[in-house]
Order: sequence, then structure tokens, then C-alpha cells
Amino acid sequence: MNNPENYIELNRKAERIHEEGRKVAIVLEGRDGAGKSGTVRELTRFLPPYTYRVQPSFMPSKKLMRGWLKGWSELMPETGQIVIYDRSWYSRALLQPVMGWCSQRQYDNFMRQVMIWEEYADIDFIKIWLSIDETKQRDLLTRREHDPLRYWKHSPNDAKAVENFDALTVKKDAMFDLGGWNIIDMGDKDQGRNAVLDLVVKSL
Repeated sequence: MNNPENYIELNRKAERIHEEGRKVAIVLEGRDGAGKSGTVRELTRFLPPYTYRVQPSFMPSKKLMRGWLKGWSELMPETGQIVIYDRSWYSRALLQPVMGWCSQRQYDNFMRQVMIWEEYADIDFIKIWLSIDETKQRDLLTRREHDPLRYWKHSPNDAKAVENFDALTVKKDAMFDLGGWNIIDMGDKDQGRNAVLDLVVKSL
């Protein structure tokens, strides 16, 4: 468990955000197996439920794929709310071009527009990349296939994630060039989640 003072301070700041009517988006991105879901659970462990919402990872509709940023505008925080994103609009900068799920034109348009879109959103963004190396990812994805508690996370895309490790690295580096990303080493999940909590508390 993290330092209890961090949870207390996170609650204080969440209450203040709620009272002041601010909007906060905590964006968690990372490779498959990096620990996004576990990090969400850690961040929300003691948070008052009226101060936050979790936006889980989901399969986008055809409509959302066509109007990407416009569609995500509808999933932004409401007044006085923190939203924690387990994957986000940045999948268009990462998995979608690597897996061939979006066109080159859609990717280029996103990379050109996203920072302007965020700037005009009147939202405080905390963007976090959960980092694991190729060996760690391969081990994690192999283990969860046979894990009686986490088997449901396994999908046919796991093998593709490992195969496309280098291609995703290229897209990740291009995304980092846009600026604003905080990188957390998740080689040790407990230490990584603690580091995320520390970062969020200091950033709010």
C-alpha cells in the first residue's frame, strides 16, 4: 500500500476540484499488460465516488472512428469531476495505425489537431505513459493467458502486441514529441503504481 498521506491528499484535492468546478482528465496509456487497470484501481481506492468517473477501454463504434476527437469531446469530464481514462483518444496515435485500424490520413489529422483540441477544452490534463520493456510484456501476456483470475484479459491481439513492439515504439516516440507526457516505469507494478499516485497528487 502506498503512503496513506498520499491517499488523504488525493481525496482533499479531489474534493477541492469538485467544489471549485474544475475539470481534470488523467490519461493512462501504455502497452498491453503495462498495468493500466490496476493503476486505475489504485487511484480510485479511497476517492469519494462523486468526485470522479472511470472511462474504461472500449471498442469504438464506426461513428466514433469517423469523428474521433468530436466523439471524445462527449466523454470529457463534467464540471467538478476527475475522469481517469484506461486508454484514450491517443489510441489513434498508437494502436490504430500500428494495427491498421485507421488510415494514414486519420492518423496525420489527429497528430496535427490533438494538442489544439486539448488546449481549447478547458481541462487540466495529466498524461501518463506506463512503460514496460519487451521481455516484461511478453512474460505478462503469456502468464495471463493461463491465469485463472485474469484469463479474461487474454485476446488474439496479445500476440500481435508483442510482434508489433518496435512499430508501437516508433508511434509512441512521435506521440511523446507532442509534449506533456509523464513516463512511469512499470517493471515493478507496485513501485510503478506508487509513482503514479505520487505524480497525480503533486500534479493536481
